[in-house]
Amino acid sequence: MAGLTKHPLSPYWTAIFYDGAGAKVRRSTKLRDRRRAMETALAWERAAKDGREKRLTEAQARKVVGEILERSTGEKLHFHTFRAWLDEWLAGKNGTTAPGTLTRYKQVLGDFIEFLGERAKLPLPAISPADVRAFRDKLAKEKRAPSTVNLQIKKVLNAPFAAAFQLGYIPLNPCAAVEALRDDTDCGREMFTAEQVGQLVQTAEGDWRGAVLAGYFTGLRLGDVANLKWEAVDFGAGVLRVRTTKTKAPIVAPLHPEFEAWLKGECRGIAKAPVFPALAGKRTGGAGGLSAQFAKVLKRAGIARKLLRKGDGAGHRTSNLSFHSLRHTFVSALANAGVAPELRQKLSGHADEKTHALYTHHEVETLRAVVAKLPGVSVGG
Repeated sequence: MAGLTKHPLSPYWTAIFYDGAGAKVRRSTKLRDRRRAMETALAWERAAKDGREKRLTEAQARKVVGEILERSTGEKLHFHTFRAWLDEWLAGKNGTTAPGTLTRYKQVLGDFIEFLGERAKLPLPAISPADVRAFRDKLAKEKRAPSTVNLQIKKVLNAPFAAAFQLGYIPLNPCAAVEALRDDTDCGREMFTAEQVGQLVQTAEGDWRGAVLAGYFTGLRLGDVANLKWEAVDFGAGVLRVRTTKTKAPIVAPLHPEFEAWLKGECRGIAKAPVFPALAGKRTGGAGGLSAQFAKVLKRAGIARKLLRKGDGAGHRTSNLSFHSLRHTFVSALANAGVAPELRQKLSGHADEKTHALYTHHEVETLRAVVAKLPGVSVGG
């Protein structure tokens, strides 16, 4: 039977018991209380005996460790299966996460559980980078866009694992060890010519006319243009002051004379009123989204485009010309005008030089002079 001893110079009790190989061992309990130390020694002895007799299961081992921790610290040891942890994590997101985001979490996590099959019943730490990598490769084989796959792995699936890691439930986050897919989507995209932008401006109707000018003369993304508010327009300083939705980067964009003239002619509100009320608050993707509406603007202007990748229900369609091409055009036109890379990056709000380089195809007063180099598009009435 297990016993206890204490060294004269140590405040802790030492357990004496026979280990799984039948050898007599001494192990410090790190406990000062004799009763708790004896309970720990007996638990170790039971586990060792079950091990010798080949009766020790993983569940029993976890139970023993959990009991020892609770007796020692008063805290319970958390043993989650992967699926149980996801259920707990998702429950905590109710009321704290936007409905659309919560739906995305449930969809991606549900797909991962289905992919794991019986492995979803394993303890949370058993899910490895190999599992995540295999799931990533499965999504890629389904012809989903690299950007879509990377979003699902590095942001959505990563979230519950990151939370488990912070709580100490797992020793590492398996998503952090999985590489993102290379995304060459932008490589097939093209720029608009100044003449084509002029065609768009001349034939666009309603708010789309100003949106095209905004995209061409500021390089802002479609979502940022659509949700632009009048409080961002500073006519006195001749600039737009915007914090981008994607990177949260603050941008001070000098107003090109042609875009400034359109804004002054269309000034319909102040403060938080939208500059483009017909576009504000609408989603960019989907069948009825702003990107699809812009495709009709292109068609009306007589500008043909090529489909680079078809949508298959798992990812969005990608064409060589889209509203995002105005951003490419903005950066590239600056490059062709000899504007230094660091100034182009400051104007476009790119997070890093690598991202900025994808858009390059061949101090406010300084930036204002830079924007003035953009060729006009002959805006008429």
